[in-house]
Amino acid sequence: MIIYDLADYAVAERTNDIPADAFHWAKRAVIDWCATTAPGAVVQPATGMIKALDEDIGRGKARLFPSGAPATMRTAAIINAAASHTVEFDDIFRDALFHAGTPTVSTALATAEQENLSGEDFLRCVIVGYEIGTRIALVMGREHYKFWHNTATNGSFAAAAAAGTAFRLDRDQFANALGIAGTMAAGLQQTFRSDNLAKPMHGAHAADSGLLAAQSARHGITGALDILEGEVGYGAAMSKNCDWSKATEGLGEWYNVTRMTTKNHGCCGHTFAAIDGAIAIRDQHGITAADIKHVRVGGYSATVDICSGKSHKTPVEGRFSVPYLIANGITYGNARLEAFTEGRLNDPLNVELAPKVDVYLDEEIDSGFPHRRAARVTIETHDGRTLEHYQPTRIGDPDAPFTDDQISEKYMELAAPVMGDGPARDLLEACWSLETLDSIHDLPIGTAAGKLASAG
Repeated sequence: MIIYDLADYAVAERTNDIPADAFHWAKRAVIDWCATTAPGAVVQPATGMIKALDEDIGRGKARLFPSGAPATMRTAAIINAAASHTVEFDDIFRDALFHAGTPTVSTALATAEQENLSGEDFLRCVIVGYEIGTRIALVMGREHYKFWHNTATNGSFAAAAAAGTAFRLDRDQFANALGIAGTMAAGLQQTFRSDNLAKPMHGAHAADSGLLAAQSARHGITGALDILEGEVGYGAAMSKNCDWSKATEGLGEWYNVTRMTTKNHGCCGHTFAAIDGAIAIRDQHGITAADIKHVRVGGYSATVDICSGKSHKTPVEGRFSVPYLIANGITYGNARLEAFTEGRLNDPLNVELAPKVDVYLDEEIDSGFPHRRAARVTIETHDGRTLEHYQPTRIGDPDAPFTDDQISEKYMELAAPVMGDGPARDLLEACWSLETLDSIHDLPIGTAAGKLASAG
């Protein structure tokens, strides 16, 4: 059974000589998780969840990020996971449309703190979660993404794998943990096709169900061992024509954690190529919003289906609107956190330009999705020029990756305003040397600034 092949890999990986570059990229993943979780921790839904789960805060061995407030393992995992998915800066496994870091690192950190693991063993939890989660997500493919949100569904397996590694489950226990996770995997795309605050809860759900699955298997509860390939199992119910042999392809030989996309914009990843293309035209031709008569954006199906709406009255709508993001990109040159403030959303230049942007399905671009995320941007100016740019990939994708310095810069930009400059730098330094920590509790989470921000 495939599930036992995955379990065998996971158990062996606790002591295997994992390649140095896999450890290095796992550290990058943790730093990127810290970057996106810090600003997400001080807004909804994390702030509401802190109130909802207050009976589990103030006790326990795990910590909320970045405040350092003690919490039970489960509560820390799910609140941190929600926070990490809120400002839309969390990493992506491009080929499977999967935000792997949100459920994986959140669960790995909480369970590592519960078990008092070393920094190296924590990184092993992260690596195993990424490898199992991304490979299951690859098999489920594009068909799965028609209705389901991969971070919620496939993320449940990633979280179970990270937790199972922390708990040192044996082969049978690990297989049962994945079997249990499969029957609890859920999360519908409709959630992020309308204006609401529930999308980050998908990350929380994945962390919660995966952690519960590993805890349950640890204490003798069994799961369906054919949950993946069974006649009415995960693949049959939620995708089509799944080839489960691909779930173990290259497992333990090459590592998907080294092929992650680092998000350069704080919005839906399906908008990125369009933003990058519009900014490229702006920079090349020196145009401004006032010069533009009309914009056409050719994209793949998910860009059209999920991100073509012109309304941007709220931050959620703004993060999923190519027209707004093109307007903001032309005017301001990026889509960072400031793009989703009330001032930017109501900026007269953005309000005037966004309705001039139309999004259409480009069949050629769609044929390469999800393995290539491209866009074709055409801008017509009032003086009669037609300016076109084909953006073949997104800045931050595996074929245009962030450097380590860029990862650190992104982290400081997002984390320092919440944590304070000094504490943020201390944590960054510790993360770059995670494998040297005797205890994950030596990771300097928890600052006066962070506690104040979380309380506020």
